[in-house]
Amino acid sequence: MSEHRRRSPNGGGQPPGGPGDGRRPYPQGNPSQGASSHGRPGQDELRADGLRRARAAARETAQQPRLTRAEMRRQAQKGGGGGGGRRGGPPAGSPGKKKFIDYPRWGKSGLRRWIPSWKQILTLFLIFFGGTVAAVGVAFAMTPVPDANKQFDEQNNIYFWADGSEMTRKGTTNRQVVPLADISRAAQDTTIAAENETFRTDKGIDPKGIARAVYKMATGGETQGGSTITQQYVKNYYLSRDQTLTRKVKELFITLKIADRKDEVLKGYLNTSWYGRNSIGVQAAAQAYYGKDASKIDICQGAMLAGLLKGAGLYDPSLNPENHKRMQERWEYVLNRMVVANLASKEDVDKCGKAFPEPIPPKAASNMTGEISYLVETANKYLMAKDPTITDAELQRGGYKIYTTFEKSKVDALKNAVDGFQKDNLHPDRRDQDKFVQMGAASVLPNDGAIVAIYGGEGIEKGHYTNNADATGIPVGSTFKPFVLATAMQTGVLTKTDDDGKPTRISTDSRYMANNLTEIFKPDGSPVIGDNGQPYRQRNDSTSAPGYVTLKEAMKNSYNVPFVQLNQDVGGKNVEAMVLRMGLRQASLAPSSTITFPLGTSTPSAIRMASAYSVFAAHGQQTDPYSVKRVTKDGIELPQFTKSTPKKVLDAAVADNITDVLENVAKNGTGKKTNELGFPVAGKTGTTDAGTSAWWVGYTNSLVTSVGMWREEPGKPGLLSLDGTAGKTEIHGGDFPTDVFTRYMKVIGPGSPRNFPDPEEAGVKVDASGAPSTASPSASASASTSASPTESPSTTPSPTSGPTGGTPSPTATQSCFILCPTRTPTRPGKPSPSPTDTSTLGGGGGGGGALPGQ
Repeated sequence: MSEHRRRSPNGGGQPPGGPGDGRRPYPQGNPSQGASSHGRPGQDELRADGLRRARAAARETAQQPRLTRAEMRRQAQKGGGGGGGRRGGPPAGSPGKKKFIDYPRWGKSGLRRWIPSWKQILTLFLIFFGGTVAAVGVAFAMTPVPDANKQFDEQNNIYFWADGSEMTRKGTTNRQVVPLADISRAAQDTTIAAENETFRTDKGIDPKGIARAVYKMATGGETQGGSTITQQYVKNYYLSRDQTLTRKVKELFITLKIADRKDEVLKGYLNTSWYGRNSIGVQAAAQAYYGKDASKIDICQGAMLAGLLKGAGLYDPSLNPENHKRMQERWEYVLNRMVVANLASKEDVDKCGKAFPEPIPPKAASNMTGEISYLVETANKYLMAKDPTITDAELQRGGYKIYTTFEKSKVDALKNAVDGFQKDNLHPDRRDQDKFVQMGAASVLPNDGAIVAIYGGEGIEKGHYTNNADATGIPVGSTFKPFVLATAMQTGVLTKTDDDGKPTRISTDSRYMANNLTEIFKPDGSPVIGDNGQPYRQRNDSTSAPGYVTLKEAMKNSYNVPFVQLNQDVGGKNVEAMVLRMGLRQASLAPSSTITFPLGTSTPSAIRMASAYSVFAAHGQQTDPYSVKRVTKDGIELPQFTKSTPKKVLDAAVADNITDVLENVAKNGTGKKTNELGFPVAGKTGTTDAGTSAWWVGYTNSLVTSVGMWREEPGKPGLLSLDGTAGKTEIHGGDFPTDVFTRYMKVIGPGSPRNFPDPEEAGVKVDASGAPSTASPSASASASTSASPTESPSTTPSPTSGPTGGTPSPTATQSCFILCPTRTPTRPGKPSPSPTDTSTLGGGGGGGGALPGQ
């Protein structure tokens, strides 16, 4: 019953006639009796006054509104109950008592029961925020500033030969700590302008830089260091080199603790920064680059030294022309920022003008002379490429033992071969053309990738700082042609398809037109158009007309025309993809869309050329070149330094057929100087237009060696002509580069096995359009006698018709292997245009520059 129902006078919850009432209740179910416990009226209620009271109570109850859920909840909380319930108990069917933590939410149903209220969310946020602040405060208070002296110990790096014997030690870093008063204001301000313009006013941190660095590390991206001078000082001087979130948090706390000590931080930063030339600190750098104390550095020199802080390996202007260009741009930037940041007046900066303050030449350490400096540089570059956490500055801290792949006997033999050639042929004191002659060479083990020897130059003690073995920018000429042939044999030509619709893979017996000034066609038969808008005709180095020759013969004599046409038939993009798989770098490649791409206008290093040719020697297996096989740091071996697994790039039959073609070049063609060796070698010569470079890349079964030669005056970028060097009118790859290789291999020997394997058949014979099915005796004689197997001088004949214009001998039979053109060698349905656009690129050795308009 409702609590608004009238209760009995005894105050109980039972109706009259129940227990406690002296009256006997009526029997259940008798309609004539009074109300019972089932709600029927009792005798007193039948009297007039009782009946009125009952009716009034009934009306009152009927008019009473139903309780809301909130009212029911309040009654339950107060212990009240409705009629019919026990004293103090909740009403029947009402929710239970509300919990202290109201979750899931009391009185809610469905999804709302699980959605926290705004009070709960705010409470949780305040608890989390307060806890985080407290934790950060405790961590900040408990993070001490470490003892810098214990964290900044310097050690040597030890480099070992391939046999485990010690090669050299590099270390004993030149570090001289000086007070801030002994560092000129110009050196201080140029550093601030270059690294942290707001240093004197900031709180030592860059919130955006920290957030960016934390995000990069958390997501596995490229790691980034602190951006302010204070952060960099803390990182370099107090902490380890680990790129972890814990180290970054420590860096933040220590930075905040010392941020107000501006003079101390600046002094520490200038005394601990890496400047290159084995120098730590601005005092050592001032002596190494300008031969003076840091107190005497002016604003012009200070801007140069500040520029080195971005990375001495990339900005030391004495290392190479690219570095010099980068440093000059950086120097100008620093001077400009001096004005913008109000650290110097424009008048003071203008005193520097455009005269870059050239540093003095570096001094070679006694244990870094000869080829040692280039070997160490090659190993260090490999270390930093394999493990990005190893920086130039980290290497200078020392503690590394570096076990290289270099074999001392081969390094010495290669250097002696170059020195012997230079002594016998070059006399710079008598001939100007003998000045500035450069050579670079490298030897790689096939099917392994180990770089066992390099020749990088005369030595830094003689003023030669660039490692020529790893130098790019030197066109490789006709040494690129074997890559074109390999692509045609491996992927096929677009001019003919197999039954399954794929390009046909051709053999080395396929014949192509080799006449000088032959017009070049696209795979669809349309003429290739040169830069001048006219049909393009390719030149050889001579005006001979050998007619159609096999690709093996074309390689032997280094004809340009067949390989320019073959490149069109294969597709320059396919050739590019092939050389990338063989190990060349994209950055060193010329655009594959250019007509002369197959003639070696690309500029890989000697190391990369030797590595790419190793695919032929290894029967189609490619391995990445490497110069370090094992590294330990403070006695712990680093896991990253394992050689790559060989990858199949060419079918063994294709690679062996290329070797067979190149063995013919060495024995009977442009590389026949190697016959002095008395054992089989394979290789290819390369010469560029205008004689700016000459190459030989050769190999046995067990060693691949590339040798490049060029002229370049130090400090003046740009190749000079080799013509006239050593008193020779022209220099070709078959001359001095092959001579150096031959001298070297006389010491190294044939290796094992001595002979190359007999190649299996690979591909099918697919002649170029217009090739006769059977050459006449006169044509065959022409092909065999028209060109000497040596590289002939570049010429620029006037275009004519007839044999030199691309027309084969009249005696040639006109039955065709594929299609008969209307007029050979033009493609079907195409008129023979007047010869206009021509090129001598690659003449007898391919590649290099082009005539105007090319």
